[in-house]
Amino acid sequence: MARFLLIHGSCHGAWCWRDTIPALEALGHQVQAIDLPGHGLDPTPREGVTLDAYARAICAALREPTIVLGHSMGGYPITAAAEMDPTHVQALVYLCAYRPVSGMSLGDMRRAGPRQPLRPAIRVDGAVFTFDPAMAGLFYHDCAPDTVAWALSHQTPQPIAPQETPLMLTDRSAALPQFYIRCVEDRAIPPEYQLTMAEGLPEGHLSDMDASHSPFLSMPGALAARLDRIAAALQVRGMASRTVLLPR
Repeated sequence: MARFLLIHGSCHGAWCWRDTIPALEALGHQVQAIDLPGHGLDPTPREGVTLDAYARAICAALREPTIVLGHSMGGYPITAAAEMDPTHVQALVYLCAYRPVSGMSLGDMRRAGPRQPLRPAIRVDGAVFTFDPAMAGLFYHDCAPDTVAWALSHQTPQPIAPQETPLMLTDRSAALPQFYIRCVEDRAIPPEYQLTMAEGLPEGHLSDMDASHSPFLSMPGALAARLDRIAAALQVRGMASRTVLLPR
């Protein structure tokens, strides 16, 4: 049994893990998902949200060794939290997520990508942006229509400032076991760029899913099974292991 903390991506909230949480719990794990500041039901004014506030919210949710997963944009907050206080972070899992490059912001990384599929969907309004709902296929093309409608009804504006804040990396995060789950059918973050972001991970710490950008909704059972294997490998090899082998 392991503990998981699930961190959502841009414009999303804890709600997006609706189907993944019970799938993980059915495998015997303890699972928590939180709304980052200014997301979901969190009342923090979006204009004042920072990357540091994201990190503090994650650290506040950690009480014992926990596998911390970040989806998409969530890769930056989970890494920032590990830099702030890695005490209870058992491992970092990047789910088709931005795995930070030291000194770069998430916005820098997105703009440095080989393609810009998200650019036409972004609608900036002052200190926040939203995604054009007409382009929902970028995120949910393999989800059921009613699931897509439900997800779109829950999306909230995304604070821009946290995504334009560079993150400096140290051994506080680099020394932790890290895993990357690439979604090969992703239409939001190019799968080939996900390979680039996973470079430097130990052999077996990168695995693929035949999924869109939102496997937590399109194939929650398969995602839970993948996370279960990561938890089992960590338990067998020990928290300090950095050579856990997983099937691709």
